[in-house]
Amino acid sequence: MSTTLDLTAVKVRQQKTWASGDYGAVAARIHPMSEWLVDAADLPAGARVLDVATGTGNAAIAAARCGCLVTGVDYVPELLERGHARAAAEGLPVTFVTGDAERLAYPDGAFDAVLSVVGVMFAPDQERAAAELVRVCRPGGTLALAAWTPDGFIGELFRTVGRHVPPPAGLRAPVEWGSVERVSELLGGSVHDLRTTRREFVFRFTTPEEFADFFRANYGPTLKAFEALEADRRPALHADLVELARRHGAGTDGTVRIPSAYLELVARRAPAS
Repeated sequence: MSTTLDLTAVKVRQQKTWASGDYGAVAARIHPMSEWLVDAADLPAGARVLDVATGTGNAAIAAARCGCLVTGVDYVPELLERGHARAAAEGLPVTFVTGDAERLAYPDGAFDAVLSVVGVMFAPDQERAAAELVRVCRPGGTLALAAWTPDGFIGELFRTVGRHVPPPAGLRAPVEWGSVERVSELLGGSVHDLRTTRREFVFRFTTPEEFADFFRANYGPTLKAFEALEADRRPALHADLVELARRHGAGTDGTVRIPSAYLELVARRAPAS
């Protein structure tokens, strides 16, 4: 990573990005990923669980349904408000806290399990974020993560948008967390019994145009990319998104079914040396 990259400025822009649009609409669609991850982690009732970069609370809520004592942390207050409302509507006692994935305000080993579903992968300082996940998990505790893969649909979505609006120079791609090699490098000797599974979530839309319109209106990174372009350049990005969905998601019934690969990881924190 470039030493000249201002990571603080990157995070400020990220906060504005995720607060834009309606990420809750996207999160509602991918909620099953969190249920599947919590099931894979096999969390016991009463476990102290931290959901890092919780967004609108998908993984936090899934863990709370298992009877866990859950805290969800995120640096976007607007998303936490949605999460709080969702948990309250289900009568689930989740605590939502504003915080930074790279500087978690908890003691070493404070949680029995630490989760993140397509959340911590967006932290600009990947090494620091990974170290924090491990630090706040007790020795022998569970780390469970889900991240979009570089070669999957969302990885290609980011590259498509990046051809129109390039990401900051020197910033590592978030989808690197979806690479077994990279996530193993990030967690290193801090974990053992590491299990990775390549899974797919399927996005479903009536047409490729509906997909492009949905992501333009609701998904912060896509919305901000359109805003960054001059008006006469926006139709080209929209057309590329439509073509992307058409290539990946042609269904036999005329609708769009887009398999989107992600990496599911479950590991145990290694005993303290």
